[in-house]
Amino acid sequence: MFSGWLVAALGLTMARRACSSRSVPDIAAYFGTKTRYEEVNPHLLRDVLTVNASVLRPPDTERCVPVHLTAVIRHGSRYPTVKNIRRMQRLSELVRREASGSAGGSGGSADWLQDVQRRWEMWYTEDMDGQLVMKGREDLRQLAVRLSLLFPSLLTEENVTRIRLRSSSKHRCVSSVEAFQEGLQHHWGDTDVHYRHLVDDKLMRFFEHCRGYVEAVEKNRTALLEVQKFKHGPEMEVVRRKVAEKLGLRQHQLTADLVEAAFFLCSYELSIKSLHSSWCFLFDEDDAKVLEYKSDLKQYWKRFHGYTISGLSSCPLFHHIFRTLDKAGRPRRSTDAPPEPASILIGHAETLLPLLSLLGLYMDQTPPTADNYHAQHGRSFRSGLIVPYAANLLFVLYDCQRGPRLQLLVNESPVRFPGLETEDAPLYRDVRAAYRHLLDGCDSQRECEGTGAGGRGPNIEL
Repeated sequence: MFSGWLVAALGLTMARRACSSRSVPDIAAYFGTKTRYEEVNPHLLRDVLTVNASVLRPPDTERCVPVHLTAVIRHGSRYPTVKNIRRMQRLSELVRREASGSAGGSGGSADWLQDVQRRWEMWYTEDMDGQLVMKGREDLRQLAVRLSLLFPSLLTEENVTRIRLRSSSKHRCVSSVEAFQEGLQHHWGDTDVHYRHLVDDKLMRFFEHCRGYVEAVEKNRTALLEVQKFKHGPEMEVVRRKVAEKLGLRQHQLTADLVEAAFFLCSYELSIKSLHSSWCFLFDEDDAKVLEYKSDLKQYWKRFHGYTISGLSSCPLFHHIFRTLDKAGRPRRSTDAPPEPASILIGHAETLLPLLSLLGLYMDQTPPTADNYHAQHGRSFRSGLIVPYAANLLFVLYDCQRGPRLQLLVNESPVRFPGLETEDAPLYRDVRAAYRHLLDGCDSQRECEGTGAGGRGPNIEL
């Protein structure tokens, strides 16, 4: 049971009314994987429980009923990790000790500069280390309520024992799956929450169990060469000089890592406290786009289309999802038990990105590199808009007159399957045919343990 749930429920109601009143930095949509979910769906700033039923798009020519939902969800907003907390500490100490501040040469220190130099206190501590914050719990509670409103026949109190929930073992994910259940059960009118989830790292942290990925990417110093080149390239150098000038620091004192720490401070103060932090005034939109690109390069080459093995590492999760959909879509006699109504899987950005890559989504014609920043402004791969906090990948299975149909939604918005772009909800058999090569292959033992053909090098099919 969840003590204090009534207080949390009251907070949910207050948040529903209050979050639109706070100022949002102009650069809020450029924080990469540290982006709030509200930047992807701005209407939630007005009402966190807004649901648009028109996103469900089975064909008008058939009578269709949702019979199953599989949701792969990233944890909610969290504290920084120890690595970033230490960088923030070094930055704060440097600014207090050394900064003289010119506010960009505007003649006298601006209020925001006085704030970061003299009034802002370093309140992040190492014991926070990536744990879920209260806003993160609200992210998942609110998502649970919205999904129950969108799928009123599936996420019901009557179905509670047949809704399957799994989570990564990381504290922020366990807290998120608990919060999701709190949101559902409060929506149903329950004040005592009973948790029913399982912890399954082989499913939700598959990347740790794929030796081919760990050796070829995770521990390979050359795998992120594009990130390192961009970090020390001309675009980042311009940002570093501008920030150093605004703070009144000598350029050699402010490293690229410390510039990024200031950017992260802006993002965390917004995602944790809903504050427009004074740190945000160090950056204009051009600066933010450069820092976002650095983050996207890391995600692309470490978790996404950059290396084939990154997508293949998600084979266990891919097969789990389709086995679940197969069972839910099987023909049944009237005496058979109804299908499992929902499967809720809580993981990380590192869980969703390889799966999205395996599915062939967000594939730009030209991969991002350190040298083509200016040609990438229209790219589809922007990690902050794909895997913000509480990101979700929804597989909706319908029972239709012509047979089962499957619709895909990313962050509660329709996305069409590659190769099946003429329909929002193609026949399930057509989806299976499109992914036949993976359903018949995608063997984790072969791909991850190196018993089959390669797949660890750069993806040359981009």
